This record gives sequence, structure tokens and C-alpha cells, in this order.
Amino acid sequence: MTRVFTDTVLAADIAEGLARVKTLFESQLTSPFPAVNDLCRHVERYRGKMLRPTLVLVSGLAFTRETESLRSEHSIIAATVEMIHMATLVHDDVLDDAQVRRRGETVNFLRGNEAAVMLGDYLISNAFHLCSRAHDPALNLRLGEVTNTLCEGELVQLSRRHDLSLDENTYFEIVRRKTAVLVGASCELGAQLAGASTEDVVAMRQFGEHLGVAFQIQDDLLDLLGDEATVGKSILRDLEKGKLTLPMILHIARTHGAPRARALEAIEAKDSVALRDALTASGSIDAARAKAVAIVEEAKRGLPQTQRSHARELLLELADRIVARDA
Repeated sequence: MTRVFTDTVLAADIAEGLARVKTLFESQLTSPFPAVNDLCRHVERYRGKMLRPTLVLVSGLAFTRETESLRSEHSIIAATVEMIHMATLVHDDVLDDAQVRRRGETVNFLRGNEAAVMLGDYLISNAFHLCSRAHDPALNLRLGEVTNTLCEGELVQLSRRHDLSLDENTYFEIVRRKTAVLVGASCELGAQLAGASTEDVVAMRQFGEHLGVAFQIQDDLLDLLGDEATVGKSILRDLEKGKLTLPMILHIARTHGAPRARALEAIEAKDSVALRDALTASGSIDAARAKAVAIVEEAKRGLPQTQRSHARELLLELADRIVARDA
């Protein structure tokens, strides 16, 4: 269901919070070396939807009273999760040999893999330096745990490339680890910093993780079906790199004989046209899309009641946008 968000006061609070995030992000990545600054300024272009910092702020506002403001720690954590996310994008582009990100050239394409790997590491180290300014070791510990999980997810995915036996459960575990946990932590920590109950903090984490899984399914569909100009980044990288995504897994599981054989041949030959035709004919693309929608609906059902109803409405709207986007 499409929602129209009209709370101008809440919108202003979010805009102000995101402006603080941008300032923290840029000041943290300021270096005395022009070469480092050039790379950092380039990667700032990767900030697109700002989903994760927005979720930190909205989740925080959801559990504050109308007359209360967010804590300074909300902005710090919002900037931290975005910096961690940016690091994963830089590293992902290296793993995928991607040339385009946010309709511009990737760091690895411009400067090579060595510079891109080091920049990703630099972003991670700066993220935890920034997080320490919140003066709460528990926040560092939680985001350290999340970052470890992100890396585990990527390593498991790497180990299962070109594996035509990859099953749906393993796919979802990879997606949960490499994408969803950071989205979940964004909602969790936003609510926690606002003083939400333990039960509500857990519910917010689960809400965010569901959104993260749905987000990745939609990303996988856009990689297979979208065009580069609209999506704004290199496409067909999953097929090129031998990564089975949900529509492929569903097709292999639900078909037999010639239809299954044609899809397997298309995957091995990296023939995107034949693969799209096969997945469309079997209904696997529609089934993957329906799965993403169902996960978003489950997320919305589990969203707890909050102090500010308009903030809760915005969280529901953000959930709907996850599967409606084309970029």
C-alpha cells in the first residue's frame, strides 16, 4: 500500500539529523593528504538513499516524545552505519569487478583494486573511530559484531559461487548476514538510544532485518532485470560472478527436464537473455518478487507501537518503498 507522508515537523527533524550525519561523515574522513581526500570525496557520491542512517533517526524519533529531540549519539551512530555500508560497497565493487556505482565510475575502475581495498579498510577504521565518540563501548561492541557478521556473509557467498546446488535456506542465511544485519542494527540502535524497552528494541531489530532481506532480493532482481541507466550501477554482476540469486534458486528447485536444463545452461554460459526468458516462463521471477513483498508485510506486522505514531507511519512507508524501487 502506498502511503503519503505529511508530518512536516518530523520531516524537518529527519532532514536536520541527516544534515548532521553528512557533516560528521565528511569531517571524520578529512585527511591531511590530498590523495586520500580525493578518494573520500569520490566515495561520498555513493550516498544515495541513505536508508540506514534514516532508519537510525526515524527509529529514534519513534520512541521519543513529540517535545523531545534526538540525542547526539543518534547522529554519530547514523554516520557510523553509513560509513560501514560505504566500505562494503567499495569492497563489493572490487569483488564484482563493477565499473559503475551511483551512475559514476567506481573507485576500483578509476584507481585500481589496491586503492579500493585500502579505501574500504580506511572507511571501516574511521567508522569505529567515529563510533567511539559516542562514549559507549557497548555500541562499538554491537557494531563490531555486526561488521564481523557482514564479512562472514560475504565469505560464505564467495565459497558458494558457481554452486548450482545452493538452496533457499542457505541463500537467506547469506543475505541475512551480508545485508540484513546492518539494516537491523540501524533500527535496533536508533530505538535503544531513545530509551525503548528491551522487547521493542528486539522487535525493531527484527523489523530492520526483514527489510534488509527484502532489499537484497529486490537488488538481485534489479541486477538481473534492470538496465544500468536506471539502476545506476553495473548490472548482471551476479550472473557474471556465478552467484545464484533467489529467482535462479526457485527455478532450479521447481522445474525438471528441458526447462531446468536450459536454465542451467544459461547460467553456465552467462547468457542473461536466455536466463531471463527461462525464469519468466517458470514464474520464478514473480515468485521471488512475491517473497520480497511477503517479507516486507511480515516486517510491518511485527513493528511495535511507538511514542510517535507519525514516525511509525514513516517506518511503514519506508518498508513499502523497499520493494517498489527501481534503483
